[in-house]
Amino acid sequence: MNRELFVNVTSTEINIALCEDRVLVELNREVAHTGFAVGDIYLGKVHKIMPGLNAAFVNIGHERDAFIHYQDLGTHINSLNKIVKSYQPGNRGLRLDTMKIDPAGEVEKGGKITSHLQVGQLVMVQIAKEAISTKGPRLTADISLAGRNIVLIPFTSKVLISQKIRSNEEKKRLKRVAAGVLPKNFGVIIRTAAVNASDLDIEQDILAAVEKWRKTCQQIRKRTAPALLMGEMNRANTIIRDTLDGTFSQICVDDEAMYNEICTYVRAVDAEKERIVKLYRGTVPIFDNFDISRQIKSLFAKYVSLKRGAYLIMESTEAMHVIDVNSGNRTKAEDNQEQTAMEVNLAAATEIARQIRLRDWGGIVIVDFIDLHKSQNRQLLYEEMQRLMATDKAKHTILPLSKFGLMQITRQRIRPVAVHNTEDICPTCGGSGRVEPTVLLDRKIENQISLLTLERKHRFVRLVVSPYVAAFLKKGFWSLRRKWSWRYKARIKVVADQSVGMIDVHYQDKEGRDILNVSKSGNSKKKR
Repeated sequence: MNRELFVNVTSTEINIALCEDRVLVELNREVAHTGFAVGDIYLGKVHKIMPGLNAAFVNIGHERDAFIHYQDLGTHINSLNKIVKSYQPGNRGLRLDTMKIDPAGEVEKGGKITSHLQVGQLVMVQIAKEAISTKGPRLTADISLAGRNIVLIPFTSKVLISQKIRSNEEKKRLKRVAAGVLPKNFGVIIRTAAVNASDLDIEQDILAAVEKWRKTCQQIRKRTAPALLMGEMNRANTIIRDTLDGTFSQICVDDEAMYNEICTYVRAVDAEKERIVKLYRGTVPIFDNFDISRQIKSLFAKYVSLKRGAYLIMESTEAMHVIDVNSGNRTKAEDNQEQTAMEVNLAAATEIARQIRLRDWGGIVIVDFIDLHKSQNRQLLYEEMQRLMATDKAKHTILPLSKFGLMQITRQRIRPVAVHNTEDICPTCGGSGRVEPTVLLDRKIENQISLLTLERKHRFVRLVVSPYVAAFLKKGFWSLRRKWSWRYKARIKVVADQSVGMIDVHYQDKEGRDILNVSKSGNSKKKR
């Protein structure tokens, strides 16, 4: 598999496309200068306690208060609160590696949030989910700091290994290296990327994360809540950190500042990979040059085509996302409907797994597959869907097909759903979704003719309209065109043009020059 990353930078946003064998599999959009990204650590102030929800709202500087539930306080919230208090002005500041931490934790399973947080209290929190729709960010007080090979977990001494690492020898090596360098009261999760990483790389990753924790705590003394203590790296570098491996052939960036930033990061984590980072200087936009724009247009539409006439209908609401699988005309042309339905469903499953990841759908996804009568086929489809979703880094759960042929998928919702406009503006309504009533069209045209003949003294007016309107204006012996010619003592000519919008009208003189500039609302504007 050949993987490529393309980064498009504009003044307002950064667009990042991840392709596998030149097929778009992931598209991320980061709005510039907005902040509040997943992983950011803030010094917040508790604004409101909600005992009924066992939760609190925290002011972190966002337009909407962020939400934290009792279950998201972590097991050592009291120790975290001590550290926050110790770094406030006038205090010396506690070092985590010198504190006495209860390994069993400090939070009761069925406890109350009021035992740990009070209104007005300063608290260190981390963004777990970005603001979505009308909801503010979701917070956690269980702080973690991610590196390329590890995730540092303060207030614990555990060394955990990714389940994707199978080799027992490798697990022993990684545990030994991590345990040898970890300070007291710091734990770590060894990521899959650590496989085959050198002992030195892992040690440096852990020490860098510990130093980041130390600097984050020191920022408390310098900041006034609400304030950002430690920002997560930009989205491009985050993707590189989480996915960069031997399958990457190039990272292409169209902005020099971003190119230098990515080069610096790649050089730090894997110096040999710096050669694949390239600055794109072409005149054609980077996404157009690498056929990404076309894929975006076709993939984010409501209707997604599959092979041999089958297609998906994909719709998204606030409550859930729905996918309907349709066979098109295939079942009508083939005798074995069960086999045909299975083939369409398997092809649809491949595209659905890709689309869910591409659109970054979170929450509940309902897929309406074509009905399968054989239980072994339903089981096979379920297992295939699990296999296809296995590469998705977002946490998800897939349930077997119900008796109605519905499959339920729940997927971790971290950031807003990716929405990309794949439609052009309607030439008739200008994108408003509304047009003037046709019953008022003749009155509008007559008002403009009155203006041109009585006020501007034109003796000839050519009306260029759609064929539908032309037929309407010329209908009958005593047509509207003839009435207007007699009433305003001018020659009125009606010309049908299929390129003209349904209710658009162009007013011209004998030479075909426009003599009236008309806005979308139908109001005339004088030429300057």
